[in-house]
Amino acid sequence: MKTLSVGIGCRLQSSAEHIEAAVRAALGSHRIDQIRTVGTVDTKADEAGLLEFCARHALPLRLFSRAQIAAMRVANPSAAVREHLGVDGICEPCALLAASTEPAALVAPAAHAAPDALVAPSAPSARLLVPKTLHAGVTVAIATTAADPGHEPPNNDSHQQDLR
Repeated sequence: MKTLSVGIGCRLQSSAEHIEAAVRAALGSHRIDQIRTVGTVDTKADEAGLLEFCARHALPLRLFSRAQIAAMRVANPSAAVREHLGVDGICEPCALLAASTEPAALVAPAAHAAPDALVAPSAPSARLLVPKTLHAGVTVAIATTAADPGHEPPNNDSHQQDLR
């Protein structure tokens, strides 16, 4: 069952391979086919590696505005993200936003979903399964609204680095 939403933050021109490695590392014992959606900041709408990763796995990409992201609490704020984008983080708030929103219409995998293509949160009980992790220059957080998405992947606290 697809119950996971993945929030991704990455440097410009991050490769699909680096993004995939980061997502797989964050998933731990969860499977990639359990991912329902991927979320990121709208400034990454044309990020080739992110689009390729989503297309490769037939995952819809949900884009969120900085205003939507700024409204979310960030457990692990990033000074670099604050400096470059004016928000405290990308992957954690985008994972939570993606988990708690439903598309107004079906979004094709890797298609650009404008922030206004989302309706009000349908599951405000979204929670982080995996807080911000860092792997290969990519930050990843995983959220769910499921009561029991299975066992949780290990927390990757050793990866504390700011990314934009």
